[in-house]
Amino acid sequence: MNWLRKFMYGRYGSDKISYAILIVYLFMATITFFSGVQVFIWFGYILIIWSLYRTLSKNIYRRQRENQMFLRATKPMASWFSRQKNKVKNLKTHKYFNCPNCKQHLRAPKGKGRITITCPKCKRSFEMRT
Repeated sequence: MNWLRKFMYGRYGSDKISYAILIVYLFMATITFFSGVQVFIWFGYILIIWSLYRTLSKNIYRRQRENQMFLRATKPMASWFSRQKNKVKNLKTHKYFNCPNCKQHLRAPKGKGRITITCPKCKRSFEMRT
């Protein structure tokens, strides 16, 4: 195991892009398995080679920049999924809604009747039923 540690010393390793590339590869391999179209598997091989290149790269600064751009581009989608997960998790205890002025996502405890809520972003007060 020490040889692997020595080999990977100074290399970038895996990150969120590498994981996303592997997920896309698995999707393409599944499509190829069920459809029999070999074009998808060749695209998958290209993705695996790209992922290995990124993992074994010694240009750490460039790989970090690429990863930051990827995270910045996927942040809206990731935050939407996170909000949906929290909504499902807290469905019994909280009610979720948007501020009518700035569309900020807000939550309030259920079972409190009509309450006045002040949006923390725009400071507008409005009344909602929970």
